[in-house]
Amino acid sequence: MALVDRQWLWMAAACYLAGLILGTISLIREKRHSRATMYAIIAGGYVLQTIGLALRGHAVHGCPLGNTFEFFQFTAWSVTTLYLLIGATFRLSMLGFFTSGLAAVFTIFSLSMPSWDAVRHTGLFAGNPWVALHAGMAMFSYGTFAMLALTSLLYLFRQYSLKHKHLGGWFSFLPSLMDLEQISLRLLVAGVSMMSASLIVGYFYWRLDDAVVDRSKLLAVISVWSCYAATLALRSRGRLVARRFAWVCAILFVMAMLSLWPVDRSRHPPAKVHSGVTIAP
Repeated sequence: MALVDRQWLWMAAACYLAGLILGTISLIREKRHSRATMYAIIAGGYVLQTIGLALRGHAVHGCPLGNTFEFFQFTAWSVTTLYLLIGATFRLSMLGFFTSGLAAVFTIFSLSMPSWDAVRHTGLFAGNPWVALHAGMAMFSYGTFAMLALTSLLYLFRQYSLKHKHLGGWFSFLPSLMDLEQISLRLLVAGVSMMSASLIVGYFYWRLDDAVVDRSKLLAVISVWSCYAATLALRSRGRLVARRFAWVCAILFVMAMLSLWPVDRSRHPPAKVHSGVTIAP
């Protein structure tokens, strides 16, 4: 019997949890965990999650972004995608621990909330590839902002360790402030650029029929974009740097995740129920 999408996603969650446990044990023992092992564990979870999301996409005939469950899964997938690129480039072992932790929380928590997946939307983008591209880029930008929040937390931990002269133990595993600043700025530029492109693509579709635009969803997305764009502008001018910049990026991500609520509410009402799952158009 073929595995259903949620079973693949549960296996992915198990991999991310294994990475979190490995990192936690290493911190307790104050020993640096194997970066290659952590990378392999997260890569394994990434492959499993990709399969699960692909199966779900095939089932709903489109990009799986139709409910809160899929939002969280796609965000976790985006974060691991970025880690597999950034982790190999910058060799940041602690980033793997934080990435596995965030991915484990997002995947396990969303899988444990049946109500989040009670309604599945089929043909969500009406076969329009541009609308699907808009949605995919928008959600991937959320994953980029999630990774930005992680590097911001690492920055705050590193600054705290230097200020209080805690240089031993697990603090010694933290990346340098210079590396974290460089990565954070690149992530912010990438996230803002991707969300900007998403809004541009959406604009050319919405202007043809503005009746399809949900005002609360549009306001939520534009608010998130505006906050991050303003942060980038202030960072570029040197008016928001170091510790304040890190705090702003961490807080903004919490606000960004809260914005998913009006986005999810903008979906069409359910049409029918099949095998305990409501299928909506």
